[in-house]
Amino acid sequence: MRISDDIEDSPQINIVPMIDVIFAILTFFIMASLFLSRSEGLPVNLPQAQTAQSQNQSKITVTVNQQGDVFLDRQPIQVDDLADRVRTLIGNQERLVVINADEKVEYSRVVAVMDQLRSVEGVKLGISTRRP
Repeated sequence: MRISDDIEDSPQINIVPMIDVIFAILTFFIMASLFLSRSEGLPVNLPQAQTAQSQNQSKITVTVNQQGDVFLDRQPIQVDDLADRVRTLIGNQERLVVINADEKVEYSRVVAVMDQLRSVEGVKLGISTRRP
């Protein structure tokens, strides 16, 4: 018996089918998680933007509907109370606050919301749009 015969007869594990199974399971979970995501804002007609980018961090959503009503994470709120409520929500952290404003809402209303949010320390502002 030669040493080279022992090496050829040693059992081997083929990991290619195992990798295929892992990728199939990973694909299933990714696709399933896309359908489980919930929308934090209220339904509004967002304006279009060619340079829109997706944000993936935890965020607070402020919605301004077509009538000019303001909502903080789906709860109605007055514009004057917005800064205090957001300040208590974020604490000492830095958080992204996304404004979902209907395309027909008055510009001055959106600016008033942005002004309130910019007065809060640690807020990074974003404006939600849709791609054309």
